[in-house]
Amino acid sequence: MTENKKLLGKLIVIAAVMFGFAYALNPFYRQICEALGINVLTQKDGTAAYDQNTQVDKTRNVTIEFDGNAQGPWRFRPTQASMSVHPGELNTVLYEVVNTQPREMNAQAIPSYAPQNATPFFMKVECFCFKQQTLKPNEARQMPVVFYIDPKLPREVKTITLSYTFFEVGGGLVKTAAN
Repeated sequence: MTENKKLLGKLIVIAAVMFGFAYALNPFYRQICEALGINVLTQKDGTAAYDQNTQVDKTRNVTIEFDGNAQGPWRFRPTQASMSVHPGELNTVLYEVVNTQPREMNAQAIPSYAPQNATPFFMKVECFCFKQQTLKPNEARQMPVVFYIDPKLPREVKTITLSYTFFEVGGGLVKTAAN
């Protein structure tokens, strides 16, 4: 019977070590990705380093429409509704956010594209969406998105909508007397 108890003890220790290793793997993986400049979310998002040899296709224009949605107590919007660009040309658009709260807030922006088949051709070189933003109480900030459209974009795509949803990360629920 004591042999069974020893074996059970060893199995429990092994299971606990495996659980601890699995629990620590996510932050460890995130630190490795940050150190190497790898970010899975932005890679799926069509993010790439701008290649200076990219050919600009001046034979066509693509209209880029900008949209901003706020999921939280702030104002969030692009500073312009749209722009006409040539594929391969480097462009910049600004988004403006205003924290309307008397407290510091952490936020993250998640992009989406329409039509979806344009996503792999929308290449962001710099974007506030790459990391969380910390906004001081009542702070207003303009944040750039530097991008280009890959010249391999199918010719039938004439308009792309870039939309961001800006939401609070980590939540800062204010307790009231009712709570």
